[in-house]
Amino acid sequence: MTLDRDQLLDCLRIRRWADELVGQKLDTLEALLEASEASAAHLTEAEVDEALAAHPRIGERAAGEGREARFSASEQAASQSPDAGLADRLAAGNAAYEERFGRVFLIRAAGRSREEILAELERRLTNDPLTELNETSEQLRQIAAGRIRATWENR
Repeated sequence: MTLDRDQLLDCLRIRRWADELVGQKLDTLEALLEASEASAAHLTEAEVDEALAAHPRIGERAAGEGREARFSASEQAASQSPDAGLADRLAAGNAAYEERFGRVFLIRAAGRSREEILAELERRLTNDPLTELNETSEQLRQIAAGRIRATWENR
């Protein structure tokens, strides 16, 4: 399986992670997913921030037209809702999260309703910083796995 660094970075924008995967001989999608999980098992705070720089706020569109922006739009599509009150609560929650943790709130949005996302945002606002860093890391791993599957199953 030929691994393209740019495609990997569209799945998880952490240079160390992508470089580690590109350097391995991975013959199957499952092997790639296992290697991805192992490489991302212990993300540093700086790596989480590096990855989050590529993610828009929940409820907002990603900048640009590239593969990463298309992934984000697709992942958030199911969570869209015409409920203005819900959108306002989500915007307020995003602002409170950024104030508390100094970074954008991230959750694997694919397959979740806006109500579920808002409930998770409100729950995670009660986390201490280390617990939240760990939860964000887990969400990044889940997003990366979904994007890897989408990329390599559709080649």
